Amino acid sequence: RVCRDGQSPDKLRKSTDDLMAGGVTGGAAGTWSDRFEQGLHPVIERFNASIGFDITLLQEDLDGSVAHARMLAACGVISDDEARQLSEGLETIRTEAAAGEFQPGLADEDVHFAVERRLIALLGPVGKKLHTGRSRNDQVGTDLRLWLRRRLDDLDACVLRFQRALLSQALAQRTTLIPGYTHLQRAQPVCLAHHLLAYVEMLERDRQRFRDVRGRVNISPLGAAALAGTPVPIDRRLTADALGFDGIYANSLDAVSDRDFAVEFASAASLVMVHLSRLAEEVIFWASEECGFVRLTDRCATGSSLMPQKKNPDVPELVRGKCGRVFGHLQGLLTMIKGLPLAYNKDFQEDKEALFDAVRTTTDCLEAMAILMEEGVEFRPDRLEQAVGSDFSNATDVADYLVARDVPFREAYQLVGSVVKRCLQDGVLLLDLSLEQWKSFHPVFEADLFEALAPRQVVAARISEGGTGFSRVDEQLALWEQRLA
Repeated sequence: RVCRDGQSPDKLRKSTDDLMAGGVTGGAAGTWSDRFEQGLHPVIERFNASIGFDITLLQEDLDGSVAHARMLAACGVISDDEARQLSEGLETIRTEAAAGEFQPGLADEDVHFAVERRLIALLGPVGKKLHTGRSRNDQVGTDLRLWLRRRLDDLDACVLRFQRALLSQALAQRTTLIPGYTHLQRAQPVCLAHHLLAYVEMLERDRQRFRDVRGRVNISPLGAAALAGTPVPIDRRLTADALGFDGIYANSLDAVSDRDFAVEFASAASLVMVHLSRLAEEVIFWASEECGFVRLTDRCATGSSLMPQKKNPDVPELVRGKCGRVFGHLQGLLTMIKGLPLAYNKDFQEDKEALFDAVRTTTDCLEAMAILMEEGVEFRPDRLEQAVGSDFSNATDVADYLVARDVPFREAYQLVGSVVKRCLQDGVLLLDLSLEQWKSFHPVFEADLFEALAPRQVVAARISEGGTGFSRVDEQLALWEQRLA
């Protein structure tokens, strides 16, 4: 491959590097202008550089730069031929990166300078025109928004997959019962499908929050330059449209200093992790020998290095543990921006690693939990049936039975409490009492009480909208099948 002046890219790159002493501006002090007489101290150079992690933004930086070059030509700032050369040079860098041939180092400082240096090496003086009318301040803001926008779309797909996995389990368990808890104490039996659909609802709110964040992410800061705009006759809306943004920031100071979207994302991601952790905790509890509501398949469980009988719930335990990472990134981002004066500050370099890791951790946990629900958990209906029939979670139904026969609720409530107390003393359950014993507590009790106290009827009776009654659950299952299709 030969450049326009006939030199090979490698030779041109070397000569350009020699000319600029490692920089993009021709100065003798690294990347900076001739105002500087010395380069950075090596330790400070390492401390200052972000190329080790912001290379993640390479594709977005190339996309934004192509759009910027074309806009400059459309506005008459550079020629069409120069824009074409810049675009082709940027695509060459993209190809080199895909082939593993673009590997910037510490001297490049960040992804923006790395791209610009390589572009100058490829094109010569034309490459120096790319940065006209913009700053790294609006450039990195644009890159970060483009990157997060794509990941929000990926995360939405991950949440959707997890919802579908939960729905599939719910459809398979539409008639299975499970103890319902409050304060981690047996409260009332519920339909297992109803329990699983509660998480589907939570995840739907998570998807709504991600979509809401995406709307505020999708505003372009490009063209705000360093902080005050630029006298170069650019068209900010042209680049915004080319990059798929919904609009542009109306205030240049706000454009380069806004990181609200990063905090909002970390907050929304934290809530996703909360919901994953709550289900993870339940799976861990369900899989315990003391509970035994589920079996963990070999596909999603590990063993012990010492105890051969063990099967450990590593997936939900890791998810529960990884919550702290995302929560920590939220706190870190809030702390980073809380005292920053307008406009751009170097502190913003700290947003990327937090954002990158929050996205990666949330994505990984969603994928792992989806797989766990798809093929890692087997519910045990027999054990669940046994559990709901061996406690006093049908006590409220005795009170409801009395209320239906004109006994005031608070009187019924007290009466049932005394019945439960008597049963505990005698070591029996409510269904073990004879009709005569029931009548000794209140004369309105009849033989139909026993049917009302059967766990399956206890669940079926709760037909209020949003309740756990089988008919209501079937409605919700049909609705979610349609919504998640």
